[in-house]
Amino acid sequence: MGVCGYLFLPWKCLVVVSLRLLFLVPTGVPVRSGDATFPKAMDNVTVRQGESATLRCTIDNRVTRVAWLNRSTILYAGNDKWCLDPRVVLLSNTQTQYSIEIQNVDVYDEGPYTCSVQTDNHPKTSRVHLIVQVSPKIVEISSDISINEGNNISLTCIATGRPEPTVTWRHISPKAVGFVSEDEYLEIQGITREQSGDYECSASNDVAAPVVRRVKVTVNYPPYISEAKGTGVPVGQKGTLQCEASAVPSAEFQWYKDDKRLVEGKKGVKVENRPFLSKLIFFNVSEHDYGNYTCVASNKLGHTNASITLFELNEPTSSTLLQEVKTTALTPWKGPGAVSEVNNGTSRRAGCIWLLPLLVLHLLLKF
Repeated sequence: MGVCGYLFLPWKCLVVVSLRLLFLVPTGVPVRSGDATFPKAMDNVTVRQGESATLRCTIDNRVTRVAWLNRSTILYAGNDKWCLDPRVVLLSNTQTQYSIEIQNVDVYDEGPYTCSVQTDNHPKTSRVHLIVQVSPKIVEISSDISINEGNNISLTCIATGRPEPTVTWRHISPKAVGFVSEDEYLEIQGITREQSGDYECSASNDVAAPVVRRVKVTVNYPPYISEAKGTGVPVGQKGTLQCEASAVPSAEFQWYKDDKRLVEGKKGVKVENRPFLSKLIFFNVSEHDYGNYTCVASNKLGHTNASITLFELNEPTSSTLLQEVKTTALTPWKGPGAVSEVNNGTSRRAGCIWLLPLLVLHLLLKF
């Protein structure tokens, strides 16, 4: 339909309108650019959706009639507005230029516009094409998805815009951000746990900033125990066994000793569970507590277990510490001062040896 339609006039005015229209654009006259040296219009006008488009036509003083048309619809004839659309306004009607403006342009305004003039009883025309650019918009995108490891997934991201936007997918994970594909559809065969995370869809067409949306992909997998170490604790001390497991959904933990499950609330023993970690705490270890324990981690996809040993660690006694002190005291010092001490002792013993003959001589003289 174009920008607007004809104005409803009384029948007498319609006769005049018809005559003027025939005078401006007779039947059989082609509408094409470059039909004569004038009128001269722009080849095309490109605007973004929501902006204003200005259509200019260069003329001279030989022109007696001027009009702007959108396809078969008259917008303006001279200073008279023949259009009902309030967005279409006359900017100038001088001896050198005839121009109009279309405000708040939308996609349905796109198309050919014709500047028609009458001079020396010969109508002439020139055409300008209005191009409307539209910012990209994502109109459909997949919802967040949870899927078991090894299955296939398909993600969809549909975008509109003028020109048609380019759609790209990227995988955003804590380890890296990687390009996945350049298509509206993303197919992943046999998905792995490493492929979980956010998938970002970006739509761009250089009209405006790219539009970005994200889809969260959760990959479920059974537990695996990443760390389970035995520990040594002296009798009467506090001891802790730890079991770490990775799983989606998070694992549930259970502890066993000799095929007997340890329940929360047992005297002197406490179980602390977190999403990826379980602790078995002994507040006062006894001889009975030593042995092998089994940590079992499970979720809806499976389970796994690991054996952990709590063993006795001998605590040093007071007699042992005293023996260590005596041994340390009797052991010659091996540092730099040791040479000095040995040399001093040798000097003192040498001095005594030289004094002994003098003492004997002194005793003999007295007798």
